[in-house]
Amino acid sequence: MASTPIEAPYAPPPPRAALHVPGHPLHVILSAYPIACFTGAFVTDLAYAGTYEMQWANFSAWLIVVGLVMGVLAGVAGIVDFLLNRRMRTRRSGWPHGLGNGLVMLLSLWNAFVHSRDAYTSVVPLGITLSAVVAMLVVVTSWLGARQTVEAFQ
Repeated sequence: MASTPIEAPYAPPPPRAALHVPGHPLHVILSAYPIACFTGAFVTDLAYAGTYEMQWANFSAWLIVVGLVMGVLAGVAGIVDFLLNRRMRTRRSGWPHGLGNGLVMLLSLWNAFVHSRDAYTSVVPLGITLSAVVAMLVVVTSWLGARQTVEAFQ
């Protein structure tokens, strides 16, 4: 008795990010850097507040600047994905993620100017406060972005 092969139903290919490297959206790869830099700036601000070693304040300033540069690159990649992928635009977490990251970038730019001051006033009290707020916001917005990416590419 001969059997006929059963054809699987057609399944469309899984969605891909507009900007990607094999297997990974570029936006996701690039956004790891600002997350690390902005939370690292908060940690180095805490180290400065505890030791008053100027090098910790210098580390904070550099981390904030690198976070801003990489945040702009991640933001451009994220905006391209958002605009070119309809599934990304229909997710509820997309808008809070994007607006939250915009706020993170604005606060970080302000924080970079605060950290450009001399010694103690570059960190205490405003610099460390801004770093704490940015670190908390970047964790929340990255969680929203991860949730959106997982939902959009399932």
